[in-house]
Amino acid sequence: MENKNNSYGRFIADDTLYMERVLPGTPEKIWAYITESDKRALWLAAGEMELWPGGNVALHFYHNNLSPLPGEIPAKYKSMENGADLKGKVLVCEPPHILSFTWGDESEVTFELTAQADATRVVITHRKLKQDKANRLSVSSGWHTHMAILLAQLEGRTPDNFWQLHAGLEEAYVQVL
Repeated sequence: MENKNNSYGRFIADDTLYMERVLPGTPEKIWAYITESDKRALWLAAGEMELWPGGNVALHFYHNNLSPLPGEIPAKYKSMENGADLKGKVLVCEPPHILSFTWGDESEVTFELTAQADATRVVITHRKLKQDKANRLSVSSGWHTHMAILLAQLEGRTPDNFWQLHAGLEEAYVQVL
């Protein structure tokens, strides 16, 4: 059986990334890690989410805070050294199963959560992406890295350094995209 937590995201359309993970915990627990700022800050980004269609989404990324392990920021991401902000709007909110929101002005992210035995199947679909190779690599390896950090948090392990893991995954995604 394929381990979904190690599988690469794949493009199911020129502008759409699909990634699937199976995470320990109930949909309610995983929903909290996606929607509550303090829990989301452990693996993705802090920031408030108004959980209704049209509600505001504010994400404050501090990649250096996602792990206590040290690591250098790659030169091409130095602009994110002191954090990065992203705003969006909630499109769909059906707790604890579907959350979809705009990712900045240009793309959309959807999380779909389904109970699966003693775990939760999480499908991430990121649509309306810029189709250049650099963006596809960054987004694919970014989601893969963030989900690996979430899995580590849920399992009580120390997450790998974001930038080191991301750099390795970017190299791997060059081969699979």
